[in-house]
Amino acid sequence: MKNSKDYSKKTQKLYRTLSRKYPKLQKVSHENVIDAIVYAVVSAELSEKAADSAIRKFGEYFVDWNDLRVSRAEEIVEVLGKDTPVTMGIALTITRILNGIFNEYHKANLNVLKTIGKRPARQALEKIDAASRFVVDYCMLTSLGGHAIPLTDKMVNYLKSNDLVNPEADEQQISGFLAKQISAKNGYDFYALLRRESESTRGKKKTKVKATTEKKSKTKTKSKTKTRKKTKTKKKKTRSKKA
Repeated sequence: MKNSKDYSKKTQKLYRTLSRKYPKLQKVSHENVIDAIVYAVVSAELSEKAADSAIRKFGEYFVDWNDLRVSRAEEIVEVLGKDTPVTMGIALTITRILNGIFNEYHKANLNVLKTIGKRPARQALEKIDAASRFVVDYCMLTSLGGHAIPLTDKMVNYLKSNDLVNPEADEQQISGFLAKQISAKNGYDFYALLRRESESTRGKKKTKVKATTEKKSKTKTKSKTKTRKKTKTKKKKTRSKKA
């Protein structure tokens, strides 16, 4: 990454700032690799709070992950609560990934990856149809003991908008860069803090933009009102002189 030394300092400063801002977070660990995959697919598109709610609904509605695998996308969307392009995308991705795993391993289970090395485990995850980089990184971090910094689109946008990484870098470059700056023992902590910050600041930015827009609108309205008054005054004076 260009200017990596400068961004390295910013990354360390960001970690210290977020560590002070938020309370200590408990590390999430998935014993079942499929648990991590399903959660990753959902949380890549939804906030953590919404993702947690979705996973609870899945647990209440579906018998197991195999039951989820053979379900219609429309049924999964109904469980998620709202029929939107995002929820339909989640449903289609989940079934596509689970069916890919079933076709390769003949069961909806990937715990065999825990018995091999981290590199071959990652390579196996990357070969799964429809598994995004976020899904792979999240599984490595929370289920397979690997070192990775999973990044949602919100996290990437946060880093770029705050000049914390090169604006031209892509997700893979940013994730790789951050993994070199943050130690393995702090990997999950940094991911969780950055994610919380990126999700909590989005609303504030929108509010600020909205407030600024309203302020500009009011200013323009006042300006137009003043112009109209001045025009009327000039017309009156002109009429008076003619009289």
